Formats: sequence, structure tokens, C-alpha cells
Amino acid sequence: MKLTEYLIGTWELVDYDYQIDGKKSEPLGQNPTGFLMYTPDGYVSAQMMKQGRPAYKSRDLHTGTVKEMAEAAHGYLAYAGAYKVIDFDEESNTITVLHTMSVSMNPTWLGETQKRFAQFKDGLLTITADVNDAKLIWKKVK
Repeated sequence: MKLTEYLIGTWELVDYDYQIDGKKSEPLGQNPTGFLMYTPDGYVSAQMMKQGRPAYKSRDLHTGTVKEMAEAAHGYLAYAGAYKVIDFDEESNTITVLHTMSVSMNPTWLGETQKRFAQFKDGLLTITADVNDAKLIWKKVK
């Protein structure tokens, strides 16, 4: 199997390291959970969330209070769209992949194409980006 094909599938979040001014930040709290999915037909979906987010008191999907909805959104990161592998560095075992955000929890990302660097080592996938100092470690779901 080609290394680029290994990317395809569902990955579960192991660790999310986010640096702000050289200091570790936990925007999704300790032990966030999430999934990253790459499809064979060229689509990617990333979903990550903070543990312990309270349910809306109304228990309805769309009728939380403004505060409840803001808190829920603050603890969630999601986007999906097309992806394209543009480079593979055999020496570092790193794939350069472009993610285009067709939908996004963060409207700032809508329509953007961002570069990701995906490195495979010891059965884990480590992804870094060129837009921030985030490092995400994923393990493949079996």
C-alpha cells in the first residue's frame, strides 16, 4: 500500500497540543475527543470537542440559550471539504495535504484552503498546520 493511501480512513484524536506565544493552551480542555476522516474520493472531515459540555436545558437541537450555544461552540471545532495530497517527503515520512473548508464551525475558515503536514510514525498520525502552532496526534480506528 502506498503511504498516501494509509491516510484514508478514520482517525481518533489522541492529543491536541496548541501553542500561543510559546505556551501550551488547551482551547478544548484536557483530553478532548475527536475524529478525522479521509475518504478515498478526496474528502476530509475533522470534528473535535471539549469533554463535559453541558446539554441545552431545552434538550432541543436548535433552541439553546445564546449563552448555552456560545459555550457549546467555544468547545467545538469542525470542518469538512475536499483534500488533495500535494507532496510526499520519503525521508521524513511526511505527506503535505491541502484541506479546503467547504463547511466550518468557524466562519473565518469558510472557503479557505490550508496546508497540513501529516507525518506517520509508530502507527500514529501527527498533523501540523502552517496557519498556527497546533499539533494533533491521531490513531487509526480499526
